[in-house]
Amino acid sequence: MKDAPLLSHRIGYLLKQAQGRLSAELGEALAPFRLHPRELAVLAVIHASGEQPSQMELAEWICLDRTSMVGAIDSLERNGYVERRRSDQDRRRNVITLTPEGERCLAEAEQARERVERSFLAPLDPQAAAALVDALATLHRAHGAGPATHPGCPG
Repeated sequence: MKDAPLLSHRIGYLLKQAQGRLSAELGEALAPFRLHPRELAVLAVIHASGEQPSQMELAEWICLDRTSMVGAIDSLERNGYVERRRSDQDRRRNVITLTPEGERCLAEAEQARERVERSFLAPLDPQAAAALVDALATLHRAHGAGPATHPGCPG
């Protein structure tokens, strides 16, 4: 596909095109695990939290709206990767935990994600790839963690 000359130096256009391509490649790589990239992010956040997060906490951390989070958790639960249950600390609270199958899936799917990201960044030399990731992380921190339209996320 050829870019329109007017758009080929616009940051928004370039970021959108790059994100769309990366998302498509991740989708293909995660298909054998019956996962979408967003669902892999949910698994990774649950695992890294070291807590028993609720759906609402996960939605805030990932900056997803409630409906999208419910859909992601429903899908993960259908696949046997997570379970909803009562909190050990507060029986009034429902939490999401990884199942042993979810832990295994997360480990394997993360390897697939890393391969896709390495391949995606391959046109850049290692220093340029690291600089890109650092620059994007800086922009992420500076401009907020999520979409401006999500009430719990600055931006």
